Amino acid sequence: MPPPEATQEQERVIEENVNPMPPPPPPHLEATQEQEEERVIEEIVNPTPPPPPPPLPPSAPPTYDVSRLPNDPGERQPIASFHANDHDAIRRAYILRGPFQPYAHEFPKRWIGDREHHFNFVWFHNFPWVEYSVKKDVVFCFVCYLFKNKESKGKGTDAFTMKGWKNWNIGENALLKHARSKAHKAAQEKYFGFLNPDAAIDDKIEKWSTEDHYLYKKRLTYSLRCLKFLLHQGLAFRGHDESAESSNRGNFIELLKFVAAHSEEVNKYVLNNAPSNCTLTSPMIQKQIIQCCAIETRKKIIGELGEEPFAILADECSDISHKEQLALCLRYVDASGRPCEHFLGVVHVDDTTSLSLKDAIEALLVSHGLTLTRIRGQGYDGASNMRGDIKGLKTLIMQESPSAYYIHCFAHQLQLVLVTVAKGNNDCVWFFDQVSLLLNIVGVSCKRHGMLRDARIENLMRALDCGELETGSGLNQEMGLARPGDTRWSSHYKAVCNIIAMYPIIPEVLFTLGEDTTVRADWTKIHTMLGAFESFDFVFCLHLMFTILGYTNDLSECLQRREQDILNAITFVKAAKKRMEHLRNHGWDQFLDRVILFCNKHGVQVPAMEGNYVPFGRSVRFVHDQNNDDHFRRAIYIGVIDQISMELASRFDEVNMELLSCMEAFDPSNSFASFDAQKVRRLAEFYPNDISSTDLLKLDFQLDNFIDVLREDGDFKDLHNLVDLSVKLVEKKDIRCMMLCTCFSNWYCFYRWQQQVLKGHSLH
Repeated sequence: MPPPEATQEQERVIEENVNPMPPPPPPHLEATQEQEEERVIEEIVNPTPPPPPPPLPPSAPPTYDVSRLPNDPGERQPIASFHANDHDAIRRAYILRGPFQPYAHEFPKRWIGDREHHFNFVWFHNFPWVEYSVKKDVVFCFVCYLFKNKESKGKGTDAFTMKGWKNWNIGENALLKHARSKAHKAAQEKYFGFLNPDAAIDDKIEKWSTEDHYLYKKRLTYSLRCLKFLLHQGLAFRGHDESAESSNRGNFIELLKFVAAHSEEVNKYVLNNAPSNCTLTSPMIQKQIIQCCAIETRKKIIGELGEEPFAILADECSDISHKEQLALCLRYVDASGRPCEHFLGVVHVDDTTSLSLKDAIEALLVSHGLTLTRIRGQGYDGASNMRGDIKGLKTLIMQESPSAYYIHCFAHQLQLVLVTVAKGNNDCVWFFDQVSLLLNIVGVSCKRHGMLRDARIENLMRALDCGELETGSGLNQEMGLARPGDTRWSSHYKAVCNIIAMYPIIPEVLFTLGEDTTVRADWTKIHTMLGAFESFDFVFCLHLMFTILGYTNDLSECLQRREQDILNAITFVKAAKKRMEHLRNHGWDQFLDRVILFCNKHGVQVPAMEGNYVPFGRSVRFVHDQNNDDHFRRAIYIGVIDQISMELASRFDEVNMELLSCMEAFDPSNSFASFDAQKVRRLAEFYPNDISSTDLLKLDFQLDNFIDVLREDGDFKDLHNLVDLSVKLVEKKDIRCMMLCTCFSNWYCFYRWQQQVLKGHSLH
């Protein structure tokens, strides 16, 4: 509480500006767009707390980026260490944020004397100027940090501004002593003077009239509406020439001109009819309004999240300036029981090591009053720095929150399996290099595409005349060679299929090009490609990739379906593992017969399996002394299948499989036909921080009552998924139905996040 010397007005300022807890509730769900705009504009025009002193003059621009100031008080630099021109801007930025008070943080205990002590969050309420450092587990004084006098020296002052105070055993007495100190009172007086605009000299000199205030609000309203439209559409604001003589001054000004031209009401207040020094169209004003929109959006997201657990989705990539940027999304269940996924922000990272990424995520969460201990799920790409079991990002976060289980998009993981196979086998690398060369030769021009198309038509006509093909709707469609993409493995399967289907005509086109004197510069590539194309090595790898991609392509398409459920996904993964095992142990003879039959049909020479292997187009120095059977069966066929099996086992691990299987026990379809009390109990054991051992003992009885109540209630008979169940539980608010709602919501957040990951909605 403020010291007794503070006036009633000062107490009000402290309560509104220094102690923002608890945060104001989010706007009502049924508020209209106009009401929301009025609220945002009112906060911009008449913010609370009152606006700080005006910005520095153009002659002294800030030399420090205030948006990058750390939130944790343990990481802050002293105000005096910044440039003198930045002091007010830094103070203003911190005052707008308020003291850092992580109520939901699990404060660590520390032995002091013969007892364990820890920070008491009640001190946040009793002493609004107190802020807590999560990094150092110490306390600082917010107002003393901002306005401490250089002359103020002493152990007590330094402890609350530089070193941090942590004598929890004498907590309230020490805080009261600091509040009554002269240094704190002097800093608090300066703080009040900085907050109160009535005491500022510039406010006494310049007073806005009511009419000026009204006109300013009108101009701001129309600028805000134009900016919101451009933000919603994802359009650029600026133009390369925004001068008055320009024919196109950029999207923002042109949109404002368009609205003014079609509305006399708008035209009265904006652009040429506004004061030249207050048009609210400058790039700086645009950025400030955008920042206000971002702040309001994040406030609504954080307010909607409340104190509930959440999952995170993150991905990093380099921007156009070659700087690594990390994007972070939150996923949680809102008060109505529906899953929400919102983008939180982008932060710059110096490198992509797991520790750097973890620090960046933690800093972004802490800046919005969130902590790592509340995370219940993680989703990243499959890179080693993300999913590593020893020093990966998922492991570092699970050290902070053991229940923050990691799961990745199944379809994307399957693609990563195939990428690993392609990069891990030399023959696969050679094969796909030859496919790329073939596509470069045939697809380099429309003329060559036409040659391939004409050759296919002639081949189809010969086959139809001989009765080898049938005619009908949808048969014998036009076909081309599509270029495969590294991020779309279905395109590799399509390319392989088309090469097999067009195998008889591709050599004809290559031979024709090899005799064309107009393309003499490509003769070397064409001759090399024709030889490789008609080799047994190429045909063998072609059919091996056709077989493997054929099985995995069906699995990938199933995993990417929007309505894919967890049990089907698990079934498909298990089926893929069994299929690879069957191919390895029992599929060689059948596969080799198919390859030999294809070679005999198209005149490709088949080497004797007992003879020595001679690589095509490569030096024998890079190949071990082995016969053809050892190379094609052991090195390629079994080697590739073993790589796929190991990758499937590594990426689809047993913990994730068990979690997903247990989650399915809450499926409400068919009157909760999938409900399994043993799976639910096993699921509860994965979250020891959310369900105590005592509650776990009672869980068996609660589960029996829970399922009986839901099956007897007619309102729960037509539910199809967990979203319907969650919403219905919230709507009814029946104590009988809500007996497990607390623990259910913790699991449900993670489950719905997994469902969306399975549907391919995560960041890749």
